[in-house]
Amino acid sequence: AVLSELKLDGSARIGSGGLDHPLRDWLGQHRELTRLSRPFLQAHAARAGSVDLQRLLQPENSAGLAELLATHQLVDLLQAWPAGWSADELVAALRPLAPRLYSIASAQSAVGPEAHLTVDHVDYVVPGGRRWGAASHFIADAAEGAALPVFIETNDRFRLPRDGARDIIMIGPGTGVAPFRGFVQERAAAGASGRSWLLFGNPHARHDFLYQVEWQQALKSGQLHRLDLAFSRDQADKVYVQHKLREQGRELYAWLESGAHLYVCGDASRMARDVEAALLEVIATHGGHDTDAARNYLNALQQQGRYARDVY
Repeated sequence: AVLSELKLDGSARIGSGGLDHPLRDWLGQHRELTRLSRPFLQAHAARAGSVDLQRLLQPENSAGLAELLATHQLVDLLQAWPAGWSADELVAALRPLAPRLYSIASAQSAVGPEAHLTVDHVDYVVPGGRRWGAASHFIADAAEGAALPVFIETNDRFRLPRDGARDIIMIGPGTGVAPFRGFVQERAAAGASGRSWLLFGNPHARHDFLYQVEWQQALKSGQLHRLDLAFSRDQADKVYVQHKLREQGRELYAWLESGAHLYVCGDASRMARDVEAALLEVIATHGGHDTDAARNYLNALQQQGRYARDVY
């Protein structure tokens, strides 16, 4: 689609950074097409001569720019604000393709030499055509048995407590539940005696209850001690995990007071902020703290290694 919009020859060979590839390969394998950058927008606005686009780039329009970056891929930009790019200039201006990081959703003690992922396949239709997420579509479209380029990036701040007798509280709506599947598997294999509490949410129970059977089996076997669910679109009033935190605030605070480790994984733009606000409210309400003391309490948990977040 990008080649078509710019009327460029995908077979044209382009050299950049000591590498030489056909333009089609540069765009398909080495450059960001789904995540636009401010510098590229500035360069494109100058080429397009668009007053509207240049206005969005002004400091006072940060909200509009953020919305544009969140909703537009390169092809959308080219369709909305046409401009000419040569193949060489385009390759030089676009950012290198960045790796997409996924939490491993399994424990080797349970699945052996495998790494399971929980992938939200980004696939939607806009007036200009169909759009996909770069990595999620690549994974979903891969043939069974295909070899994919991957690497392991460790997160030493997001690990189970060494003491298996410690309780853990896991807050993971959507694909944020991924690492907690591995946590529960690992604790079961290690014979950990501490309690495990999972708070999970998604739009619909019927379609979006990730790993439903596994969680139900874990509850039955005692590997999971508590499961609280928030399906936001299954009733008139939207219910999210932060509402469940407030509902169960007394018990949540009691777990924290008894030494539980607290984990949050998932969306950084809204969920993580709303969950932290709910946690502070729970701590203030059930611990008898004012706002500053509640914040200090949560900070102390983090400093002790008992409050960890993996948000994206």
